[in-house]
Amino acid sequence: MRVVLSDLDGVLVDSHASIMRAWHWWGARHGVEREAIEGVQHGRPSGEVIAALAPHLDAGAESAAIDLRQAEDSEDVVALPGALDLFAAFAPDRLAVVTSCTVPLATSRLGAGGLPTPRVLVTPERLRAGKPAPEGYLLAARELGAAPADCVVLEDAPAGVRAGLDAGMRVVALLTTHTREQLPGAHEHVDSIAAWLAQQS
Repeated sequence: MRVVLSDLDGVLVDSHASIMRAWHWWGARHGVEREAIEGVQHGRPSGEVIAALAPHLDAGAESAAIDLRQAEDSEDVVALPGALDLFAAFAPDRLAVVTSCTVPLATSRLGAGGLPTPRVLVTPERLRAGKPAPEGYLLAARELGAAPADCVVLEDAPAGVRAGLDAGMRVVALLTTHTREQLPGAHEHVDSIAAWLAQQS
């Protein structure tokens, strides 16, 4: 039985504007240059990004503040093409979301995009190591009762592609936030979930 394990930001929803507003707000508070914020690789738990940008700060406390800021700023978060169709095409026991967002942030963005919260939602609160570690995808597979070889991972970021590959899963890279060259190793590259679903029919 094939199951789908999907990332959230850049795959199911477009939240880029909200993400960058929150990070620029945080950077202004702590004297972190905009160029540094825009140059760092996101798609990881915010605490890891904070530790890279400002190791002298309390990454846990700052992460909570920035995640809350993003959760409260979801006005222009929208579902990406094919996202709602994905939930219609795959039953709850065949679809999970694996994200670097906390539970409040993930549910805020799903709601803003008009998408349901899946039965299996894997967030940093449940993991020892976030992406690019494969732990999140392996946990989602276990909770759906699926072998890694039966899982298709939908990802848009280098860290997520690496996590899916290291989990032993088939990885479909969406070219929504990165170029094909920035997502090496993926089994497929597609423009959107809608394009991928069209290939399945």
